[in-house]
Amino acid sequence: MRLISYRKDGADRIGVRVEDGVVDLAAAQAARGGDPLPTEMPAFLGLGDEGLAEAAAARDFAAGRGDLLADDYELLPVVPRPPKTICVARNYGAHAKEANLDILEHPNLFIRFPQSLIAAGAPILVPEVSHKVDWEAELAVVIGRAGKHVSQEDALDLVAGYTLFNDVSVRDWQLRLKGGQFGAGKNFDGSGPLGPDLVTKDEVGDPSDLSIGLSVNGVAKQESSTAEMIFSVPVLIEFITKFTTLEPGDVIATGTPSGVGHFREPPEYLQAGDVVEVEIERIGKLSNPVVAEAKVTGREAYAA
Repeated sequence: MRLISYRKDGADRIGVRVEDGVVDLAAAQAARGGDPLPTEMPAFLGLGDEGLAEAAAARDFAAGRGDLLADDYELLPVVPRPPKTICVARNYGAHAKEANLDILEHPNLFIRFPQSLIAAGAPILVPEVSHKVDWEAELAVVIGRAGKHVSQEDALDLVAGYTLFNDVSVRDWQLRLKGGQFGAGKNFDGSGPLGPDLVTKDEVGDPSDLSIGLSVNGVAKQESSTAEMIFSVPVLIEFITKFTTLEPGDVIATGTPSGVGHFREPPEYLQAGDVVEVEIERIGKLSNPVVAEAKVTGREAYAA
């Protein structure tokens, strides 16, 4: 099953993709006489398998009924405001090599702010304060069940599904000064495309055997496989749950393969007018245009 988050008439909703469009989950559930379902993704995922079963039943009920399809809506990040977005640095050996960095013995993590995330199709912003904006294709894991101190053997039980992520990085901020400003360089507004779909894990299968790639204006820049990850999804979940509880709606971005722009000769960066596409086998494609950030000053800054 493929789920999306969207906004219509000022309200956030959850949709289920079908052949002829997107089923409005709340409307379909009401039409079939089912109990109301949450309209925000973390709360919905917190229902676990029961929620997914209700969503599947609502989807099947709505098949062929145009009145239950969503239209004229605004797509949102597939989890609009995750409780936590935990990102993994240096999780592909070839990427560490191109950056002239050591292979780590343990995962190196950083955090994304919710407001940095954007939907598929939304503009990636080249900020006024930098022109070194880079791409990073990543597999993202969406958590569906809470867990602490989870073993690798049980780790995938926590997973609701998978989506695509572009960990757009402002390199001069990320790497500036002694020690860099890593968190700042990874958290500019308009720098984290997430989506478009949450694909349930039964449709994806083994997350450690998926082709992953990224193109800019149709030219391939990254081509790899999640089999090249140093720390697999179960290893990451085991490590993360040693120190924090994972909750429904949490997102784990699992790192990027080699081929980023900053370490090319000469370096390449995203420019206004570019189109960036991430593609992962069995999950789909995430496409975003690139635009220059509008200059906001004075009183306008407080209203933005």
